[in-house]
Amino acid sequence: MDQVKYDNLKLGEKGAIISIIAYICLTAIKMVIGYTSNSEALKADGLNNATDIVASIAVLVGLRLAQRPADNDHTYGHWKAETVASLVASFIMMVVGLQVLYEAASSIFEGKSESPDLIAAWTGIVCAAVMYFVYRYNKRLALKIKSQAVMAAAKDNISDAWVSVGTVIGIVGSQFGLPWLDPLTAVLVGLLICKTAWGIFREATHHLTDGFDEALIIAYRDTISNVDGVDEVRDLRARNYGNNAVVDVVIVVRADMDIQTAHDISTNVEDEMFREYDVYTVHVHVEPGLDDSGKENTEYHYSKEANG
Repeated sequence: MDQVKYDNLKLGEKGAIISIIAYICLTAIKMVIGYTSNSEALKADGLNNATDIVASIAVLVGLRLAQRPADNDHTYGHWKAETVASLVASFIMMVVGLQVLYEAASSIFEGKSESPDLIAAWTGIVCAAVMYFVYRYNKRLALKIKSQAVMAAAKDNISDAWVSVGTVIGIVGSQFGLPWLDPLTAVLVGLLICKTAWGIFREATHHLTDGFDEALIIAYRDTISNVDGVDEVRDLRARNYGNNAVVDVVIVVRADMDIQTAHDISTNVEDEMFREYDVYTVHVHVEPGLDDSGKENTEYHYSKEANG
């Protein structure tokens, strides 16, 4: 199972590399056309793609670091490297977003009087189409390898496509005697960059502080409760290592049960969690419930850990 996950990380690198290549090309095109056509919105869109280069590189670096096996000082592996890289990328994106906001707001207050050349609008249309196709590729890849990082990259791709569409609207609108509409669109682009950066920061910090989806916790509990031999789920916790879910569960079984039967029940719990949710590791701790006489045997405890 570990090898399959490592192979998926390797395959996920392709999506990050394609995004990097696309963003480099689109950034260069948008910045050149933006300056020559005097379009603040297209320049802001270009800076947005520049931050996406950094974000995609962070995803690529994270995917590669996460492939490193466990060692003496990383006994759980390097899965969280991807999350740390995303956190760094969010800081960079926020700085650029604030810079775009500052320059766009300055342009509005200075009273821009010239509308950008329509070539800027055509550039935005072509770039939006390119990002849409990159989005479709990364989305298919993310679903295939079940990668949250690649799916996040795909969502970023489609977000950039919509930003380019908004840029085109602002540029075209400025042709109708509303030159301020172009820098106003740049402001909206800057706000979107900041919003995206905040979303990445919030998700990364949530994972790094061992936050976990409450709905999944409830689903895990229901699934384990339905395993034959499990009388009660006394405690259940989960956390993320990169894209991998690690589950710790305390189950209650009959106190008069022999250790081999308890072992088999814990194995069934693990197998069910691997099959239903593809979790990475399940640690099952078994505690005694009541025996046939209605008494609790407090001397019986059994723990078992398994990796998917």
